[in-house]
Amino acid sequence: MSATISLKIEFGGGLELLFSNQRSHHVTVPAFVPASSGTAKATALPAGDEDGAPKRPVDLAYLIFWLRDNLLKEREELFIENGTVRPGILVLVNDADWELEGEGEYQLKDGDEIVFISTLHGG
Repeated sequence: MSATISLKIEFGGGLELLFSNQRSHHVTVPAFVPASSGTAKATALPAGDEDGAPKRPVDLAYLIFWLRDNLLKEREELFIENGTVRPGILVLVNDADWELEGEGEYQLKDGDEIVFISTLHGG
């Protein structure tokens, strides 16, 4: 099994403004992350590292914090709230609502396309 997973990430509805005004990103994340990782800084070691720490497959919850730590350029509070995406942000996993896929518990697979769309608009 590969030590990394390649993903296509897209932002819409104004969220792209928080991510360098770029709608589409191709990213590579670790296939396995420390079992204790959650809302902390999203850093990880590949499975089988000599540190012996338990690992788990990378999931969407980890990706949200990886995006915060690696791609988000400003206004974290407009993307993350209470340890997950902010209410009003639609998340699609391969064109399906993430609620149908288990939300943050969805285990990412190589080639997945994750789309974040803000449904909140000022007026």
